[in-house]
Amino acid sequence: MSAIPVKGIIVAVCTVCIACVVDVSQAVCMHVFVLRDGQTVYGAMKKEKAGIRRTLLDMARDNGLGFNQIAAANPGLDPWVPPEDAEVMLPTIFVLPTNYPTSGIVVNLAEMRLYYFFNGEDGSARFATCPVGVGREGYATELGVYTIYTKAENPVWTVPPSVRAEDPAMPLKVGPGPDNPLGKYILRFSRLSYGIHGTNRPWGVGRRVSHGCIRLYAEDIAALYPMVPVGTLVRIIYEPVKVGWAVGRCWLQVFRDFENRIADPLSEALACIALCEEKTGPVYLDLQKIKRMLELKSGIPRPVARVQESKN
Repeated sequence: MSAIPVKGIIVAVCTVCIACVVDVSQAVCMHVFVLRDGQTVYGAMKKEKAGIRRTLLDMARDNGLGFNQIAAANPGLDPWVPPEDAEVMLPTIFVLPTNYPTSGIVVNLAEMRLYYFFNGEDGSARFATCPVGVGREGYATELGVYTIYTKAENPVWTVPPSVRAEDPAMPLKVGPGPDNPLGKYILRFSRLSYGIHGTNRPWGVGRRVSHGCIRLYAEDIAALYPMVPVGTLVRIIYEPVKVGWAVGRCWLQVFRDFENRIADPLSEALACIALCEEKTGPVYLDLQKIKRMLELKSGIPRPVARVQESKN
């Protein structure tokens, strides 16, 4: 286990490498961590120079992030032509979903991120996480609990009626290959024709672009596919406001509430911090920082409360 400074705060990190089974230059194949008691924040912030001929989308993929995360963390930067010397924030730090399971998959639509909880070969509890593309407006991925019903390599895409209605020239089926939007692997759900699959349009990861399915980068689905057995539970949730705890602090992470489900974001954040207090004990709040983060919606987790020291 190593300790990494994050804006003056130390976050304990346990990272497990997972091998890529496809050749994608520089790209990270999921982020994998060993779970620790009393900790729900993992990873660390990174910074990089934009460089020549590198878009924010390139940098996002190279670091296991979606477009939504890198764009929100770097407001004002042109995602396609960032200045060559621009310093780009890479939020490779993750707050676990509320009430995460001991096993199975959780997809947070508001965050556009997948978490897979599993046991390692040594029996240790772990999680893997990667960015995803989700259902677009009018085809929002439905919340709920599903199971992985079947798995397929080099799948055939049977074009849904909704897609053919938008483009009548589409064929009835598309076989394996570069034109197949399912990519090389798919984990099909038990209902609603949903699935977790690859994509031939990686720019859609971290965006609302699908007809309800969950899209992954090619390297992420290739890594996830052999790990997930048929029958695995999949929970689809919507949490634009997340709170976690690590090293005696509560951390807040805020994403855009694109479905306008949160009527009072401040009350939501304070309620989440109250749950955090059940784990950490009483805390001192930085209310102004909380309000700023709720306004910015940068997706960058930051500590907003610290545990009160005992006077005994």
